[in-house]
Amino acid sequence: AGLETLLLNVSRAVTRDVLIAFSPTEGPSTLNTTEKGKAGKIHLPREIFRSLSSEIVCVMVTVLNIQQLSMFKEVNQTGQVLDNTVVGITVGNTSISGLQDPVQLTFTHRRLPHGITPQCVFWDPSKGQAGGWRSSGCVTQPGDKETVCSCDHLTFFTLLLNPALDGSTAQALMAVATAGCGVAMAFSIFTIAFCIFIRCRFRFEETVHINLGLHANLVGSLFLLNLAFLINSGLSGRAHPGTCKFLGGLTHYCLLCCFTWTALEGCQLYLLFVKVLGIYIHHYLGKLCLLGWGFPVLVVGVAGVIGSYGEYSIQTKDHQVIARLCWITSKHLLVHYITNCGYFSLIFLFNMAVFGVVTQKSCSLQHTGAVQDGPRTWKVVLVAAGLFCLLGATWALAFLTYGTSSAPVLYFFTILNSFQGIFIFIWLVVLYYPKTKETNGSLSHIIRQEKTTTTSQ
Repeated sequence: AGLETLLLNVSRAVTRDVLIAFSPTEGPSTLNTTEKGKAGKIHLPREIFRSLSSEIVCVMVTVLNIQQLSMFKEVNQTGQVLDNTVVGITVGNTSISGLQDPVQLTFTHRRLPHGITPQCVFWDPSKGQAGGWRSSGCVTQPGDKETVCSCDHLTFFTLLLNPALDGSTAQALMAVATAGCGVAMAFSIFTIAFCIFIRCRFRFEETVHINLGLHANLVGSLFLLNLAFLINSGLSGRAHPGTCKFLGGLTHYCLLCCFTWTALEGCQLYLLFVKVLGIYIHHYLGKLCLLGWGFPVLVVGVAGVIGSYGEYSIQTKDHQVIARLCWITSKHLLVHYITNCGYFSLIFLFNMAVFGVVTQKSCSLQHTGAVQDGPRTWKVVLVAAGLFCLLGATWALAFLTYGTSSAPVLYFFTILNSFQGIFIFIWLVVLYYPKTKETNGSLSHIIRQEKTTTTSQ
């Protein structure tokens, strides 16, 4: 199933090029000019047959539909195979490579979507442990409705549809991420200092002190994550394998700490706005710190035992390595999907539910007049934006950058997530710094009004 083969006996003394048509639905056949534009074409140059010793050689063209096959599956493959079609070409019983006059394969297709780049590749069984796609020796000539692949050897070919991430865009994204990490680290220090200053300088109720402690720990995890990324990107590629494993585990730990503290922020908001009463726990902040900084240790420890960390390469659409990071290796992608994607997905769904409840309750308090002299509209917007950052909504953009993402989406995710620390700093200063005796519009004021309203009810 999914395989069509054409066998041709061709004379060694052939004076003309050999032309063959192939279709993912009908397989290969001798070229019919009436089917022009409806099927792909294979052009075999005379040079191939002149180098053979036999008078008669066998040309075999195989068209595979790999959708239902377990072969030709590359680990961590980002591009999609056009029509799930792979074309194999063999002439005689010898390996043919280094052709001066290349073999040409014409892949027909519809107009490709914006942000998709075609790439001619061949299957290399020696790449990695299970094989992979390579483009060396092949030249891609894209067109509106067809793409021509010119290759200097014979093997199994296909056309990959890759995200439009070229080398210059990738380098620019790395530069933006590096600059953003530096700025985020500086503002993280400012935020932690501000939280310490305001807790010592002004008298707040215990709930606000706990909130400030939570915010300081979240920002601290962001600081460590940015620092780990900068160290990682600076040392990886030339670090000892043992050092690279340590850096990969450290970066993973910092990321999980950031996610965990984001979840604890959501739990705190749930207790304040939904439970409202009866949330006082002995050594509450200390227990949160034990969970926020301790739980990721267990996850990273288990991942380290099974050898999940090592060198990870970031490649462009033409498989050029632009950066090497110490991270979860390609062999253990399941660890990444479970501990990062799955873990964050659960946290994000919970936090967005909490955000919806908080927004609904805040609006109901405004409409019923429970909050006297409420905040201005711009301050409500600022509170909502700050809550979105605290609850990790910027990290959710990572799900939009997978697969066929365009460059603007990648830039937006990189910039917004890199400067998350700046947004949190501005949010905390505007929200918590008292300009008057009564900090109207602050989160603590809304909480007090909610408690009063619930008690009276």
